[in-house]
Amino acid sequence: MTTSAVTFADIEAAAARLSGQVLDTPCVESLTLGQILGARIFLKFENLQFTASFKERGALNKLATMAARGEAAGGVIAASAGNHAQGVAHHARRLGVRAVIVMPQHTPTVKVERTRGFGAEVVLFGDSFDAARDHALALAAEQGLAFVHPFDDPLVIAGQGTIGLEMLRAQPDLDTLVVAVGGGGLISGIATAVRHLKPSVRIVGVQTARFPAMVNAVKGTSHAQGTSTIAEGIAVGQPGLITREIVRACVDDLVLVDEGDIEQAIVMLLEIEKTLVEGAGAAGLAALLKEPARYAGRHVGLVLCGGNIDPMLLAAIIERGMVRAGRLVRIRVGARDTPGVLARITAIVGEAGANIDEVHHQRAFSTLSAQNVEVELVLQTRNREHVDAVVRSLSAQGFEAAVY
Repeated sequence: MTTSAVTFADIEAAAARLSGQVLDTPCVESLTLGQILGARIFLKFENLQFTASFKERGALNKLATMAARGEAAGGVIAASAGNHAQGVAHHARRLGVRAVIVMPQHTPTVKVERTRGFGAEVVLFGDSFDAARDHALALAAEQGLAFVHPFDDPLVIAGQGTIGLEMLRAQPDLDTLVVAVGGGGLISGIATAVRHLKPSVRIVGVQTARFPAMVNAVKGTSHAQGTSTIAEGIAVGQPGLITREIVRACVDDLVLVDEGDIEQAIVMLLEIEKTLVEGAGAAGLAALLKEPARYAGRHVGLVLCGGNIDPMLLAAIIERGMVRAGRLVRIRVGARDTPGVLARITAIVGEAGANIDEVHHQRAFSTLSAQNVEVELVLQTRNREHVDAVVRSLSAQGFEAAVY
């Protein structure tokens, strides 16, 4: 179950090349996630790399090899939504190589600025990775730059495969790996390594339902592609030719997760593990949350493959997660429009142990009679049971209260 494009020897050579240049990140058990999901869960913290992503492994393996062969003298160019860009930029600067990075126009600002901070020349072009890639290839031809592919390159794949070596070395009892899939470089490298070291391990790839290109290519399905996702790191419209063959040969299954699954996983990792991941980095946990019975009782390894998330997006995800958990709620209260009524309502809410975030009076935009007022409250609560208790307290005092 291997292919000739990338071999285990290639991955061992990459590991030697990368030794001391990138982190051998922790791969440790999450007891709390394991209790919630009914399995033993082991997290590979690739979000702790200097560029906050696994991508620098493949980028460095490619660049170091090119530099040794004299192939990078004229500079390099890459197309990326951010993480590959940072890996190429960081290690190109370390090696003294000029780097040009083409990024889609809507790439999160944090990734664009960090890439510039690593010394790369950033070009924003197109609305997708595919458009950025095509422009990068055109610039490469114009300026004599060597193109560094983000996933469909044997040296890049071998670099990513070093994660598989490290995970099995740290946790030899792993029997399942769940890995995010965009273009397929990460899972191809890991699968190549793991199939050599421990063929019995079950390997599952995860794509966002909005970008199911690898699923369609390998399974022959025709899931529609969306236009955006919070997991922009795996928003690839066309998987690699090399990677899809490795996935066909070495990966047991591919699954799709929804945006809500990814959001929930980001919030859980932040709350439980106190670790920040981007959407792609949470895809593996999202798959477990969506189908926990599928992994029950197994020793599951998850790769937290990146931590570069836009702060504004993170804030929105946290707030939406609080709503789903019943910790942030909007209540509508109907009452007679008399002096002191708002004070009574807020006093009842306070006595019930809820904290008020926002208060809005609705007189004109209300279906109640003209003598009544509608009060909208946004409350911080403990959980859904607490929300019900607050509503009961208001109802017991003669107010018409409902969650909406």
